[in-house]
Amino acid sequence: MRRSVGDIDFIGSFPGELPELERPEVAFAGRSNVGKSSMLNRLLNRKKVARVSSTPGRTTTINLFRVGETLTVVDLPGYGFAKVPNEIKRTWKGMMENYFENREQLKLVVVLVDARRDALKVDAELIDYLITNEIPTLVVATKVDKLKRSKRGAQLKKIREGHGLDFEQLIAFSSLNGEGREEVWDAIEGTLG
Repeated sequence: MRRSVGDIDFIGSFPGELPELERPEVAFAGRSNVGKSSMLNRLLNRKKVARVSSTPGRTTTINLFRVGETLTVVDLPGYGFAKVPNEIKRTWKGMMENYFENREQLKLVVVLVDARRDALKVDAELIDYLITNEIPTLVVATKVDKLKRSKRGAQLKKIREGHGLDFEQLIAFSSLNGEGREEVWDAIEGTLG
């Protein structure tokens, strides 16, 4: 099924203060190189909405996209990239915390984790932070197409257990074949009311 999202407009990249927008926001967060841009492009049925790069840490600002008449998609900077100077890491952390804690329009944070990796501390810290601050959170395991079918169930179970998630709290996603796209949209629409 191809869900139509309507027109998509790039609002801008913001290193700090964001414009006040009158529509609900869904933010996408994840470690550098987890496949965030690829997922956004697949989710929105576009090839080049978000810039895809093989170089980790490419997104350094908060990028806003107007999607149709009802939603703003927020592409947050990747975290956990070892080659970024500590000063920039602190700036990103402050920018993200400010966004999460003060953005009234924020309705959901989609946290992307790599399906090929066990639960990582940096991902767990973000998920725990969001849950502690009562921010609606969805966890999506990207790159699921890179797992062998025979090992997939066990790997997703390890990720769920590592993050303390129930079965329905983790969606397997593939930017390559679109697996999980409808489930992610269902979760997004469920938070929009």
